[in-house]
Amino acid sequence: MIIDVQTLVMMSSRLALALLIVSIALVFIRLIKGPQAVDRVVALDLIGVMIVAFLGAYAVHMQDTSFLDVAIAYALIAFLGTVALARYLLRSRKRPWEEPHKEEEE
Repeated sequence: MIIDVQTLVMMSSRLALALLIVSIALVFIRLIKGPQAVDRVVALDLIGVMIVAFLGAYAVHMQDTSFLDVAIAYALIAFLGTVALARYLLRSRKRPWEEPHKEEEE
């Protein structure tokens, strides 16, 4: 039984798309359950990476390179969103050296 390359690529891309959908669903559960905000940011970033991988696998499956442009644009936006969330979490965290001392207030 000889499988041609086109059939092998289609089967592989279908498998990759199915695995990516399952992975995105599992990471989405971590996004909801995450015990800390940092866990949620990491899960959100991982979902962004998996969506880019999904778009790449979908481009291979559909044999259309226009999805790769969408994947690049989405990767840039997801990266900027992750950096913005990380900076927000960093600034919103209380720092012991910025809290006023009780002696100085009196």
